[in-house]
Amino acid sequence: MANQAACLDGVRHTFRVGPAQMPNIDAKEVIIENHSIAINLIDWKVRDLGWLIQTWQMILGCDAAGVVVEVGSDVHHLKQGDRVLGHAVSLVSQRPKNGAFQHYVAIEATKVTKVPDSLSFNEACVIPLAFDTAATGLFSDRHQGYLGLEWPTLHAKTSDKKVIVYGGSSSVGALGIQLAAATGVYVIAIASAWNFDLCHSCGAYEVFDYNDPSVVDHVVRAVETAKPTDFVGILDAISQEESYRIVVPILERLGRGNLATVLAGPSNIPKTSKTNYIEGVNDLVDPLWMDFMSPALEQGVLKCLPEPFVIGRGLERVEEGCLANKKGVSAKKLDIELK
Repeated sequence: MANQAACLDGVRHTFRVGPAQMPNIDAKEVIIENHSIAINLIDWKVRDLGWLIQTWQMILGCDAAGVVVEVGSDVHHLKQGDRVLGHAVSLVSQRPKNGAFQHYVAIEATKVTKVPDSLSFNEACVIPLAFDTAATGLFSDRHQGYLGLEWPTLHAKTSDKKVIVYGGSSSVGALGIQLAAATGVYVIAIASAWNFDLCHSCGAYEVFDYNDPSVVDHVVRAVETAKPTDFVGILDAISQEESYRIVVPILERLGRGNLATVLAGPSNIPKTSKTNYIEGVNDLVDPLWMDFMSPALEQGVLKCLPEPFVIGRGLERVEEGCLANKKGVSAKKLDIELK
């Protein structure tokens, strides 16, 4: 087997496609032959700003879907030939073999799960990073500024909790709505008006337009009138000034609730709230990969939303995908087919 990768040689370099070393396997890893990869905001942020990388060159990419070709000696729930999706973590490991932007990638098996035959690799590739990010914000300790929800289940019972998801049509937002709904909580989403249907299909009970000048009033009223009594907080899947101008006043008006953010949080968080930044790679949510994700995909509890938009075929498309993501993408995930 010969490997190729879209390598990054330094900050603000373009991705260079060429031969790459075939990943060696550790005992707790699997090697996946990628059929589809996806582009995330973090990819172009790292390229433009040099975030996280200690030594160049590096192979980036977090979302992978394909077929297992080799299994580490300590891995027992996966086998050669399995159709899988996985969360590649070269940004944490600092090892190029763990980046998704290549034909063969090594991923720790706790971040890999089987893909039902009913789903394409393009669809499956929507899930990995967004799943881990949303799950970390929703299920991490409430006392640390996260939302502290119970684990999701395949047959959720109605909860006494309610949450807000800002940016409900984004990758993290759509997964956040679905995961929260799978705990039985009452989900209120904030998104653009043309993405209301997507948010409802993910499980949001109510959706409000962030362009509405009265959006804060509407959301506060929705929280106060919703039957569940325990408002735990907001998952902000955008975490920019435009979202903070809305979510901070909501928390101020309600006088309670935490704020989980995907980037650095606001400096003016109310004293009645706690906030924390989500680390998208950790072992907290690994049990969900092992026990929940695959059956949830099989049974439709978890949907591959937002839908993938395939921008082309081949690693040469990685640069194009990062530029497109940087310009802005609404209610879709940019995918690249490799096979």
